[in-house]
Amino acid sequence: MSRTLVLGDLHGGLKALIQLLEKIDLSTSDELIFLGDYVDGWSDSANTVSYLIELAKQNSCIFIRGNHDDLAHKWLKTGEMNEKWLEHGGQSSLNAYRNFTEEDKKKHKKFFSEMVNYYQDQDDRLFVHAGFTNLHGPEFEYHETAFYWDRTLWEMALAINEEIKLDDFRYPKRLKHFKEIYIGHTPVTRIGETTPVKKANIWNVDTGAAFKGPVSAIDIDSKEIYQSDPVHSFYPNEQGRN
Repeated sequence: MSRTLVLGDLHGGLKALIQLLEKIDLSTSDELIFLGDYVDGWSDSANTVSYLIELAKQNSCIFIRGNHDDLAHKWLKTGEMNEKWLEHGGQSSLNAYRNFTEEDKKKHKKFFSEMVNYYQDQDDRLFVHAGFTNLHGPEFEYHETAFYWDRTLWEMALAINEEIKLDDFRYPKRLKHFKEIYIGHTPVTRIGETTPVKKANIWNVDTGAAFKGPVSAIDIDSKEIYQSDPVHSFYPNEQGRN
């Protein structure tokens, strides 16, 4: 039976991703939805993209755009970079591409350009890297950068009073559009958790792979959670984003 699996932020942790897919016992009939941030963190940033390009040839894959992917793509296209990007993992991507040919980089630029800002399935489940800000839903968003930079959606879910019912006028309108919302972007380790966290109808699947956490995946139907070992354990001589 095929599954739909949502995977959180990778940040160049290819070795952890490979282990995770082995734990999942991936079948070619499984659909994979990646929530973004494939690069910027560990030394396998560029190799991770190459791996995902090949993976999409055997599995149905949806690749959501993350903020780090957008920054790395801009650098690949134009050479644009900034100190903040380099400080927050960009340097690892810059280093990772040093030995890549122009032909390889061309394939990667195509991969980055074909990512989607969000995906909504037929069961009214939304998949987005960070969030959206428009009360009427993501299709009405004024600035697409919100999809991969916004943190207010997750902050709202953390702050909401669980006693407020869905039909209460005070219930956040943004949350009413979807049965479930799956995000990454803000590591759950910031609230002391190491597995995907559900608040209101939002599942946060970023378990801190760029820092001391694992790469995580969740089966959206059974809610079974799969995790790699902590990513830093695969790269003992590196700092990641720590």
